[in-house]
Amino acid sequence: MKRFWTAAEVTRESDGWSVNLDGRPLRTPARASLEAPTEALARAIAAEWNAAEGEVDPRRMPLTGLANAAIDRVAPDKAEFAASLTRYAEADLACYRADGPQALVERQSKAWDPLLDWARRRFDVDFQTTVGLLHVPQPPATVDRLGHAVASLDPFRLAGLSPLVTIGGSLVAALALIEKAIAPVDAWNAVSLEDRWQLDQWGSDAEAEQVLANRRGDFLAAAQFLELLDEA
Repeated sequence: MKRFWTAAEVTRESDGWSVNLDGRPLRTPARASLEAPTEALARAIAAEWNAAEGEVDPRRMPLTGLANAAIDRVAPDKAEFAASLTRYAEADLACYRADGPQALVERQSKAWDPLLDWARRRFDVDFQTTVGLLHVPQPPATVDRLGHAVASLDPFRLAGLSPLVTIGGSLVAALALIEKAIAPVDAWNAVSLEDRWQLDQWGSDAEAEQVLANRRGDFLAAAQFLELLDEA
């Protein structure tokens, strides 16, 4: 799709804020009107459309994509979408540790122990950690309580939470970020620790570095999306 509009603008609606292209409502892929729950998010989405030049590149519109997902994918079956994210509680990244080298073990402990400690306090749960990749079951109460925290979120916050969980592999880190217990960059550094370690050990790899940069961009865009939902 090539740019066909002159300007994207925001208008107040009864249930939120609508993004309009030359006065016509912007629509999701499922043809629903794209309305954001906060003015800050709507204006950020409009800014993505105003910044577009020539052919539209969806990767340059991550906030629009997340809003589309909230409306088209999450809202129609919020319970099932929340359940799909809750499954990550059964195998959280922070529970699986390396047995060496010692420098990696120490980095994991420094980055991941505070996240698990936060979750223990916040949700009154415990975690089983292990060395290696062999699956270790988590206490049912842990999965249930983290699942309850996920299920209590609205469709827009679930849409923002999803990339944090699927890209990072840690529901705990994602919940800590959404509750502002950790800064977005610190959360990214925690969940990407092993990937960055591998690059440090094996040297520069342009393709791997680009993949990691793309994941970082998507992760931080999701964090920005969530922050905009908290702005008036």
